[in-house]
Amino acid sequence: MIPRLKARLQRISTRLGFSRDWYLIVLAAGIGSITAFGAIGFMWLLNMGERQAVHLQVTWSVWLLPVLPVAGGLATGLLVHLFAREAKGHGVPEVIDAIYRQKGVIRPRVAVIKSLASACTIGTGGSAGAEGPIVQIGSAIGSGVAQLLHISRENTSTLIGCGAAAGIASVFNAPIAGVFFAIEVILRDFSVRTFTPIVIASVFSTAVTQAFMGENEAIFAVLSGEHYKFTFMELPSYAMLGILCGLIAVGFIKFLYWTEDLFDEMRIHPIIKPVIGAALLGGLGIFYLKVVGHTQAEGPNAVPSFFGNGYDTIRSMLAPGTFGVDHVAMLVIALWLACKAIATCLTLGSGGSGGIFAPSLFIGAAAGSIIGLTLDALGLIPSGGSPATYALVGMAAVVAGSTHAPLTAILIVFEITRDVYVLLPIMLAAVLSVVVAQLMLRDSIYTLKLRRRGMLLGTAADSTILRRIPADSVPLIPHTTVLPMDPVSRLLELNHTYKIVDFVVADDSGRYLGMVVGQDIRTALLEPEAIPLLLVEELMRTDLPTITLDESLDTVLDKFSRFDVSSLAVTTTAEGPVSGNVLGLMTRSRLLRRYQQALAENT
Repeated sequence: MIPRLKARLQRISTRLGFSRDWYLIVLAAGIGSITAFGAIGFMWLLNMGERQAVHLQVTWSVWLLPVLPVAGGLATGLLVHLFAREAKGHGVPEVIDAIYRQKGVIRPRVAVIKSLASACTIGTGGSAGAEGPIVQIGSAIGSGVAQLLHISRENTSTLIGCGAAAGIASVFNAPIAGVFFAIEVILRDFSVRTFTPIVIASVFSTAVTQAFMGENEAIFAVLSGEHYKFTFMELPSYAMLGILCGLIAVGFIKFLYWTEDLFDEMRIHPIIKPVIGAALLGGLGIFYLKVVGHTQAEGPNAVPSFFGNGYDTIRSMLAPGTFGVDHVAMLVIALWLACKAIATCLTLGSGGSGGIFAPSLFIGAAAGSIIGLTLDALGLIPSGGSPATYALVGMAAVVAGSTHAPLTAILIVFEITRDVYVLLPIMLAAVLSVVVAQLMLRDSIYTLKLRRRGMLLGTAADSTILRRIPADSVPLIPHTTVLPMDPVSRLLELNHTYKIVDFVVADDSGRYLGMVVGQDIRTALLEPEAIPLLLVEELMRTDLPTITLDESLDTVLDKFSRFDVSSLAVTTTAEGPVSGNVLGLMTRSRLLRRYQQALAENT
């Protein structure tokens, strides 16, 4: 029923003059609208949990502070382990992995479990943000629509990007940042063909959210002031802040993955690991309140500033004049920075569920505030300026350094604050932060996890094109199979008769064993007197990888690059202890010809 309806719509669109993929725009609008309601439900669940947790924690003894985070950690561990293990951690690497290695398939249950697990983690005090969960939720919606309608693999990636963009747009009320997050971080594809439906999804998601919620307010609606003007004399200060934030971002990434490794090495049940992380988080909170509770207005029984997403604390750092220029204020903010980094690593490294945007914003705001207060104490901030502007710039710089996505960082900070007066220093600091971060660590906080799994992500457009093309689109050449006990002289006869260069070696049942390639035969011909005595198994190479039809061409090209051969065998199953039957040979020349064809289609 659905395929017939889709075919009929395509015929109608052709008559009306639309391109063959016009239906992606309609689907993008639908995905954006559905994701908006998913985001509204998720944020309602999260906010309700936070309100209830705060109400209980402010009335309890400080020594009971770990109780709620531990309960949230236990609930998260149960949900993730029993129902959807992809919901563990910050979620974005799992979405990228699904696009490039799982044919864009994300289980629908992931959206539900990620919502509940993240609400349990963040709502009870876990230090994480809403960006990771909503990206995974929106991506699961996009993938579900693609699976339901049997959309091609190429367009499935686009629909997943639509869901990711719609989620960011709805939760942060940032439609432009949502678009650039999807194309800069998730898809790495800036083509118009991909850009258009993602914009549509982001716009519809934002419009539906604003209409349903009845408001259009920035999350951090604190302006630096209309009288502020970025001056040339402040360039060194903001450049220094960008470099510092790049260093902080690298340290944060390394600390997070060190914590993950530490918990992974623990020989305890996965359900218990988030509980341990939450207990340590509670202990950190007790320490913080005992140290800071007597110097701040929070009081000894208040909720620690670094619990949850930390939005209220960020707002205080962005408000001009909140902190006096004194050493106590600087030490407290430095303690916020350190505690937030540790709390986030404990929460996510132990297996909690949440994103890294909010922690990065918090850490950046704290770093910027410290620099701003220091400059103010030295009299280096011009008239009309404020340490709060440095906090705002620091937010963008740490996000950029952590994600290696400067456009997304610049735009999301601009949209969540709507402060146009600090846009130039934000751009400068964000770019410098990324440069420093990439010099010190080649991977972002997202791609490092993928590299550890053996998945390499490029950044160029040609890599994006190769990832979108499956191996089954390259025509195969027929193969000639020989047995390991055949004489090498038979290879020479086949070569003379059929002009074959490479031969597949298989067993009696047709299963792949290895290959004899042309250069090995030429080497054997250097000693012609030995040819009658040689068997195929003596020339057979077993180190060559095989190809399956569902692989993408970037993976295939990587296999060719590691072995100097002109062809590889295509088998029914992936390489391993038991190889499948041989379907044919893929040559390097045919792969490159298909790549050139794809380049021509995308120009």
